Amino acid sequence: MQALGPWGPDAPGQAPVAIAVSGGGDSLALAWLARRWRRNLLALVVDHGLRPESAAEARLTLDRLRAMDVPARLITLTDLHKGPAMAARARAARYARMVEACQQAGCVDLLLGHQADDQAETAWMRFNAGSGPDGLAAMGWITHTPDVRLVRPLLGVSRMALRNTLRVAGLAWVDDPSNLDQRAERVRVRFALHASGQSEQFWCMAMDAGQQRMVRDRAHAATLARTCAFFAQGWVGLGPDLPEPPVLSAVIRTVGGLRYPPAPAAVERLCKRAQPATLAGTRLVRWRGEWFVIRELAGVAAPVAAHAGGVWDGRFVLQAPSALLRCGVYVGAAGYGLARKTRAGWPALFCAGLPALWWQGQLVAVPHLDWSLAAEWYGAFFEFRPPVSVTGGGVYGCKKAQDKDYMGPSD
Repeated sequence: MQALGPWGPDAPGQAPVAIAVSGGGDSLALAWLARRWRRNLLALVVDHGLRPESAAEARLTLDRLRAMDVPARLITLTDLHKGPAMAARARAARYARMVEACQQAGCVDLLLGHQADDQAETAWMRFNAGSGPDGLAAMGWITHTPDVRLVRPLLGVSRMALRNTLRVAGLAWVDDPSNLDQRAERVRVRFALHASGQSEQFWCMAMDAGQQRMVRDRAHAATLARTCAFFAQGWVGLGPDLPEPPVLSAVIRTVGGLRYPPAPAAVERLCKRAQPATLAGTRLVRWRGEWFVIRELAGVAAPVAAHAGGVWDGRFVLQAPSALLRCGVYVGAAGYGLARKTRAGWPALFCAGLPALWWQGQLVAVPHLDWSLAAEWYGAFFEFRPPVSVTGGGVYGCKKAQDKDYMGPSD
């Protein structure tokens, strides 16, 4: 665990380390092992409400955690409905509520129970999908998000080993029947890997790809620091020449507020043509002899009701006194109607996608331009906080003997 740190003090009154516990064998084993590592923990149990048994299983899991002397909190999802992309929607809702619980408890680390077989399955799926070298690294030991560190300490431990650990400890767990439903791609891959005996092969492939990704991430971070300028308005200056495709891809992901990078082939075409263009909700433009990546107005999010801490367009967080955010105030794009003086010298194309406050159909504030219709609106500002770090934001793979700079688990 030390290689996955740093960790906060394990002492009363300090923020706990959170654990996502579904009640299944992997996450329950993680909770049992974590309790032998430290005392200051907080297990988060989510009742998704998608099966009739889910509420009872959540209560049973709380009882089992209590018997382990692991403090736990129940999170109940009430707005999930069966339908298309059910698994993805449930996962997004589950993580959003767990992150919210982490913020309330002051947790900066959230432990996840993904294990070695999950890693092999992810690597197989990405290999078959034709993922690039970064995708083949599969899941990271650590993933940095704007709110918490997601830490997966069990990526080197098999599903069988974790269940054997629970059996020896005399502990039972919940078996989710959806884990046997072969209508899901991951379940089909799980059965195929078991039948072929290739789990270790794909796990090793992911670890090797992850170590190589870390080398590339360091090089790309150095290039970004040396050649790019990041602006609070959410756009990025690239200098007189376009960077190599992987670096441009990372910038596009950040400016577009995307969780995943655009298609590598599309980015390579941008670099080869070196012409103004649009891609993945962003616009590559030339201004005053330099290249910039800005948000494409056609791709920005729809207006939303304004509230402190609210996120707009997947990348801007509103900070404002609650008294300012009266009924009817909403956040949307500034649009093309800004006067030249208001734009402070920036082109209208750049400023159109900036976050702005609107009230009763009228633009009242564009904080990034230090403009407001009246003095009362000056108390609001937007923090540019994209969902993924431009420099990679994770720890992947295993340390190789010849790589003295690698920071992460050893092989």
